[in-house]
Amino acid sequence: MKPGGKLISISGPPDPDFAKDQGLNWLLRQVVRVLSFRIRSKTKRRRVSYSFLFMRANGDQLGRIASLIEAGIIRPVVDRIFPFEATNDALAYIDTGRSRGKVVVKIR
Repeated sequence: MKPGGKLISISGPPDPDFAKDQGLNWLLRQVVRVLSFRIRSKTKRRRVSYSFLFMRANGDQLGRIASLIEAGIIRPVVDRIFPFEATNDALAYIDTGRSRGKVVVKIR
């Protein structure tokens, strides 16, 4: 990422801002701070900000994310694209643990 960029994670550790937004008590906020220390330090060294996003099964949220991707504000990292007929191959590839981004199964 370029300096000044923003890393938004849906699988990494929650950050202190997330804990505060969730209304967690002081002790739990400190636990979250410790759990996310390493990633926050790495991003700070690279002059990138880190934020955790809790995903829910919510059509509005997914629609907003889709519009950000279409506008080029969010750029997902795609490792490989498999045709639908090769879904088993895609799953096997994911199981190798070697993917460096999203593995996409193309339906059409």
